[in-house]
Amino acid sequence: MGKIIAIANQKGGVGKTTTSVNLAASLGVLEKKVLLIDADPQANATSGLGIDVESVEIGTYQILEHSNTPHEAILKCTAPNVDVIPSHIDLVAIEIELVDKENREYMLKKSLDSIKDEYDYILIDCAPSLGLLTLNALTAADSVIIPIQCEYFALEGLGKLLNTVKSIQKIHNPDLDIEGLLLTMYDSRLRLSNQVLEEVQKHFNDMVFETVIQRNVKLSEAPSFGESIINYDATSKGAVNYIHLAQEIIKKNSK
Repeated sequence: MGKIIAIANQKGGVGKTTTSVNLAASLGVLEKKVLLIDADPQANATSGLGIDVESVEIGTYQILEHSNTPHEAILKCTAPNVDVIPSHIDLVAIEIELVDKENREYMLKKSLDSIKDEYDYILIDCAPSLGLLTLNALTAADSVIIPIQCEYFALEGLGKLLNTVKSIQKIHNPDLDIEGLLLTMYDSRLRLSNQVLEEVQKHFNDMVFETVIQRNVKLSEAPSFGESIINYDATSKGAVNYIHLAQEIIKKNSK
């Protein structure tokens, strides 16, 4: 049975989509069958894997409103062993449309039940908010990865997100675990980066991934070519970091 991992943080610009795309590609290279679900109306994970967002007819929007099955929404992409359920700007309307629906927090979970066994890992790239889209992702997920940028306001909002996770565990999904806190955009030359790293490791101990994602120009360039870092430059620091993260997750989940 596949493991569903949401990648979430209500703060924007912390590396959610970068992590979703490159972790999916890294797991694929390590011969795991992966499905990446783009649950962000900005659709950056979709375009980041070479899919033309304007051509998307069936995606996350349709599976959330149950007008199409996940099988009908799945697309192939440039990364080996990785399938994608794409997003589109239309997804922005789903928050309003689901508001009056019964069991609105379980729409994604119900859809994914039919395909969960077909993949080793299903990754969900969440929107930068704690709205209904993210709530659906966390209710469907087995665990959550929380990317944290190595900058001054990194810990701001983390408490709120952890409280949201606790309330989802209590009300909607008692089996939801924290897969780990992932430190991103780390620059060892900066005192601030090192301070944030020490603070997070001191406060959260085993919850923090050993792998740290270092600041890397190639990671920023890859999406503009519609490729993961693995396809774009497999020898770059960013690629090595994400391969290590994938190995860490596989090891953790094989125990």
